[in-house]
Amino acid sequence: MNLTEKLTMMHGHYGQYVGNIYGNDRLGIPPINMQDGPQGFRTTKKTGGDGTTTAWPSALSITASWDSTLMYNWANAMATEFKNKGANVALAPGIGIARVSNAGRNFEYMCGEDPTLGATLVGSVVTGIQDTGIIANAKHWINNEIEDERMRVSSNVNERVRFELYYPPFQAAIDAGVLSVMCAYNRINNVHACENNDTLSHLKDTMGFQGWVMSDWTATHSTTNSLLAGLDQEMPMGLYYNENRVQDALDAGEVSMENIDNSVTRILTSMYAIGMFDAPAVGDPMANVTSEAHNQLAREIAAVSTVLAKNTGDLLPLSKDSLGECVAVFGDETTVSGGGSGHVNPAYIITPAQGISNAISGSATEVIYNAGTDLTEATELAKKCSTAVVVVATSSAEGSDRENLSLGNNQDELVSAIAAANPRTIVSVRSPGAVLMPWVSEVPAVLLSWLAGQEAGNGLADVLFGEVNPSARSPVTMPNKDNEVGFTEVQYPGVGQPPEARYLEELLIGYRWYDANQVTPVFPFGHGLSYTTFSYNSMSIERSLAPPTDLKSPVAEVTVKVTNTGKRDGSEVVQLYLAFPHSAAGEPPKQLKAFSKVAIRASETVEVKLTLTQRDVSIWDSDAHAWAAARGEFNVLVGASASAIRLNRSFLL
Repeated sequence: MNLTEKLTMMHGHYGQYVGNIYGNDRLGIPPINMQDGPQGFRTTKKTGGDGTTTAWPSALSITASWDSTLMYNWANAMATEFKNKGANVALAPGIGIARVSNAGRNFEYMCGEDPTLGATLVGSVVTGIQDTGIIANAKHWINNEIEDERMRVSSNVNERVRFELYYPPFQAAIDAGVLSVMCAYNRINNVHACENNDTLSHLKDTMGFQGWVMSDWTATHSTTNSLLAGLDQEMPMGLYYNENRVQDALDAGEVSMENIDNSVTRILTSMYAIGMFDAPAVGDPMANVTSEAHNQLAREIAAVSTVLAKNTGDLLPLSKDSLGECVAVFGDETTVSGGGSGHVNPAYIITPAQGISNAISGSATEVIYNAGTDLTEATELAKKCSTAVVVVATSSAEGSDRENLSLGNNQDELVSAIAAANPRTIVSVRSPGAVLMPWVSEVPAVLLSWLAGQEAGNGLADVLFGEVNPSARSPVTMPNKDNEVGFTEVQYPGVGQPPEARYLEELLIGYRWYDANQVTPVFPFGHGLSYTTFSYNSMSIERSLAPPTDLKSPVAEVTVKVTNTGKRDGSEVVQLYLAFPHSAAGEPPKQLKAFSKVAIRASETVEVKLTLTQRDVSIWDSDAHAWAAARGEFNVLVGASASAIRLNRSFLL
């Protein structure tokens, strides 16, 4: 390959897709066609227009399922649509940590507030995408937890915190064989992510990433520094990786042909690994690639990802035969996704009223929708009907953070008014993450529906009427007030010009802060109810006697017996939290280290086995730049959420 051919692979060009790398007919290298995004193929006029791909639930929504199989099925179906549109790189998954509750892109990321949750699920997504023969893209590397000032802000975070809290989901993606990673807009410790030798060397050298690193769109800021740090490909065009600038850097001795060859080799070997040379992209970008099977999967995901947060007096599930004259539905109809590169314009949206009507088709009960803008009119309707369903909503988008966690638009007043008028009021909360619920004590039932995609209404109805027994768990803590964790301006959004956001909280984000400060949230991380009940009966710990050979070596196997004590079959998410010895300074009071979602028939008892590895009992030693096992007494806590610990035992290491 000559220099021109090499550089053609190292930067993007304008074309039909959001990202385009020209092919090379002389050498038989196929083009690379990249497309957004984490919630499905984001169409443009050049790629078929609105409604030609499925508008899936958001990544955070699906994360609430805590279900690896469902994650795989979603990723595989989504990637199939990318492939059928002619794309061979899906710019997904997004795997950032929800450090800031109101961050604009939390809905796009599949970790919630915990690295183990993301790390456990991300492998299924990477595999699901790449099993279709297209390349997955893990983004955004790294510490892209803020959208406000994202082009300039510096995330100032120490090495230990990065390795323990923010790197693990990316490590899991690497372990699953992800073939591309996207570096972020922000700076880390005052160096741009796409020319940050510290973080890019961690990715490639320490963590073993063998694929290629592309920049976020216009996130490249240099030629020499970026090449030397490890940026392999500039997107969406060659402002810095064009032939003139690279030739100047070569002539000046600032970079070598070896640097360029390394980047091109990483791209080519990834293309070979996925089979791109044997099966070039052949899909039709203008085609409608939706299907009834994908519609049904979107509906299943919407239902299985719905968290039953509150159910006083077992109001739910509703009986189709005892609804009386009418069911009143109030509030939002169309908030089913976030904005930006993660947004997909759907062919249709099933509204809550539609979904409920579909569920009780043939019944004499009338479903009456009211927007709720006139409270007097709304309360009169609520008094008339046997049951009221209030759908409240807020969303967010790439490019800016939410101003606060409130619903706004008088939605809190609507809930309170309807609840006062009808004791059988159910609230469905559509949100991109954490949200405030000041009325929570006024209503008997609350569902966390997230951003549930085009089948949101049917998914809601499936849960309301018990066609799906809820098994989702919240991936984020639901707070009592804005900024309950007490971030100063120095921590968020940052101070100075350009701004610097200091991660002074270190490891204490989300439920870890609530534990450390003994604050009870509205709903804790990992929380979710079911239409059945479960008891945790016994726990044993078997220590591994074999010396560890690597970080994946087992240290202990924890066995828990769980019984379905109710009358319905259901699924329980058994969560294992680990408390480190006191000698491990700086660790949170406890942290999620493993979980298992298990289906249990009514009256059945199952054994659930959870493995703790050498990595699980280690902390990052920033002086040695390596993992080191902590020593002392570890406390194993097993339960149904971060606040619902059922069993605990300790072991020595």
